[in-house]
Amino acid sequence: MAQHFLEAEETLIIETPERVQLEFSLASIGNRFIAAAIDHAIQYLSIVAIVWFFYWMASSGSSSSSTPIDQIFTEMPKWTIAIMILLLFLLFTGYFIFFEWLWNGQTPGKRLMKLRVIRDDGRPVTLWEAIARNLLRVFDAAPGFFLPVYSVGLIVVFISGRDQRVGDVFAGTVVVRERTDEAPTFEETFATAVSDSAFRRIQPRFDFEADISALTHHEVDVVEAFLRRRWELAERQRLWMAWRVALPLMYKLKPNYNTQNFTYEGFLEEILHRFNARQRLLN
Repeated sequence: MAQHFLEAEETLIIETPERVQLEFSLASIGNRFIAAAIDHAIQYLSIVAIVWFFYWMASSGSSSSSTPIDQIFTEMPKWTIAIMILLLFLLFTGYFIFFEWLWNGQTPGKRLMKLRVIRDDGRPVTLWEAIARNLLRVFDAAPGFFLPVYSVGLIVVFISGRDQRVGDVFAGTVVVRERTDEAPTFEETFATAVSDSAFRRIQPRFDFEADISALTHHEVDVVEAFLRRRWELAERQRLWMAWRVALPLMYKLKPNYNTQNFTYEGFLEEILHRFNARQRLLN
């Protein structure tokens, strides 16, 4: 089923396959700039630390008065220089890719600013989206390179209806602000015990391919707790909470499925049934 998008000022509304709209608050330019500044500061401090470490290695026991760079390239073996260049290249090009893939759309800067990169259909970013949006970061950062200015990216963000820079447009991603007022917290939702209704299906049975054994008991406990307490939530809150619970699990399992009949709630129902069926076989 095709996804539909509505934009209103700084809000992105995604219509899920359940025909219910999930509202996301788009990240402001100011918050994105601060997050990027934090990330670049970490990135460049790490680069300086690596260069200093190799300079310290090169200068140990040497009385040469040459510059640090000259000492690195004249006093150190070629293989050590190659390792340093490789580390610097990986840090410069892979910092954003690594964290957005590892932290499900967040970098240290985005985490501090409570921002997250998601696909423009509301699903979590994959390694492909993380690579695609960040390979074009160099273009967005123009006219700077080592010191990014983001002039091109800023212009495209103003033009885009979803505040996307060039990398976001190419990768099909958006940057949103995590909102805590859309639904109850997990602690509020799962505060009291109720009769077990977690195994009652309300969505059509949903099939997908994934290795359920990768899930921990704690993760499945969260799924079960949500499915048990969902009856006390309003429809919009229930669907929002289903999205929040399903997002990290989809990122971890990377399931293959047919988008025509996908629902986040159905996905969670199927996870719980499969996991418990597997536990019964193991026992």
